[in-house]
Amino acid sequence: MNSHSFFSAFFVIISLGLISSVCCQDLNRDYYDYSCNDFEEIIAKKVWEWYKKDETIAASLIRLHFHDCSVRGCDASILLDYPGSERRANASKTLRGFEVIDDIKATLEKKCPKVVSCADILTAAARDATLLVKGPFWSNEYGRKDGRISIAQEAEQLPKGREDVTSLIEFYQSKGLSLLDLVVLSGAHTIGRSSCVAIQKRLANCNKDGKHPIMAPRYLNYLRRKCKNGTEYVNLDAKTPSTFDNQYYKNIESNMGLLYTDQVLYTDHRTSEYIGTLAKDDDRSFPYLFSSSMVKLGSILGEAQDDGEVRLHCSRVNSGY
Repeated sequence: MNSHSFFSAFFVIISLGLISSVCCQDLNRDYYDYSCNDFEEIIAKKVWEWYKKDETIAASLIRLHFHDCSVRGCDASILLDYPGSERRANASKTLRGFEVIDDIKATLEKKCPKVVSCADILTAAARDATLLVKGPFWSNEYGRKDGRISIAQEAEQLPKGREDVTSLIEFYQSKGLSLLDLVVLSGAHTIGRSSCVAIQKRLANCNKDGKHPIMAPRYLNYLRRKCKNGTEYVNLDAKTPSTFDNQYYKNIESNMGLLYTDQVLYTDHRTSEYIGTLAKDDDRSFPYLFSSSMVKLGSILGEAQDDGEVRLHCSRVNSGY
């Protein structure tokens, strides 16, 4: 099935209301109905309060959720803070949003002590952050347990922005995610920023004539001016950096993908057709597809689901280190 046929079929499914959650049996929408029935409202209010102070926090919370679920499943292992934990890994140095989750957790502990897991908080916060940047809503299922194990070396296996498409596909497939999930979840880069130091090698990767093989000349010149200082930040989406839309895919078509892992999706036949379809879609299918892929991402569970806990503090396990 080509991408045009796929998206046509997808809209038929949407119109018939046939899309259902892909969540596993361990999770359900009613999990907190009796134990903490307004926990989603509390989380949404807190995320909004932090967003009003710093709009960039929205992208950071989505990224934090991705990093968590991509290592040991969605078990809040990324939040554990001790020497050798994922949070201390080199790959995690630019992660933000920990203080938001801690604030939410403290509020929920006052309202519903020992009930809501940090993993569920992170999942809900990522959805609410997406809404604040005009992204889609999706219904989450809850009941995740918090893990007791967090290993920095495992976090180093996450994509760093320099991988080829084959490596990206293999990574996503190892998490139970598809080729389409790879393209759609990469679309989260329609918001957020990257440090200049993360792209400096890419900016220097030019041919002998000074031209970049897969970057538009004007965009390259702009980035070189912007990133003279490696401590600066640059928007992942140069056109509409604060709005959740399909501009990310249009940028890639114009050779304006900031990260190598963004732009390379358009140079590989396995992903380029999806990029083209989403770029021309005028935001009709991207929100639905992103919702579906985020539900799949949030459904990745690991060993913690069998032997985990509900942490009282998200940065440490209940029994100490």
